[in-house]
Amino acid sequence: MTSIFVTFEGIDYSGKSLQSKLLCDRLQSEQRAVMLLRDPGATRISEKIRSLLLDKALDEMSAVTELLLYEAARSQMVAQLIRPALESGRTVVCVRFYDSTTAYQGFARGLDLGLVQSANCIGSCGLVPGHTFLLDLEPAVALARNKISGREADRIEQEGLAFQSRVREGYLQTAAMEPDRFTVLDAQAKPEVLHQAIWSVFIKKFGE
Repeated sequence: MTSIFVTFEGIDYSGKSLQSKLLCDRLQSEQRAVMLLRDPGATRISEKIRSLLLDKALDEMSAVTELLLYEAARSQMVAQLIRPALESGRTVVCVRFYDSTTAYQGFARGLDLGLVQSANCIGSCGLVPGHTFLLDLEPAVALARNKISGREADRIEQEGLAFQSRVREGYLQTAAMEPDRFTVLDAQAKPEVLHQAIWSVFIKKFGE
């Protein structure tokens, strides 16, 4: 089987981590070599940058600084982990990639979309996902899930409903511009239903 790069996108608490893990577990059960990653993160350097990005104490961070930090973390992950894995024929599943930057720093923060796109090309080292699953969720539902979880919101999560609404709209507009790469799914569906839908798309696109 040739190497495959799949990403999961969506606002916070849309179920990306769960669905990416379910996909990886299923692939591994079929004896496929797979790597599960999160963006930003996965490498020592990228995880340190992640801690800066999510630190609520750093409320003075500018939108451009935020953009460049995300791209720096991403470029390290691509160079150190993703490209070597793909070159060895492994399937890589990543929770978030450059579409998150388009949605959050472009649409929600209001940075010029051309600037964000250029930065994304640098941060991704030109790598484009083979397919992207967008788990679409109403921000109010995401907020309710956050409260149920009891987990303290990080610097990005605490931005509020209006911010998350802009993020969601950014995702939907991005998906509409690249319908062949994106599959948009209702994140309020039951996890097992979502997983089966994801698996069906995966098999249809990449084969058994």
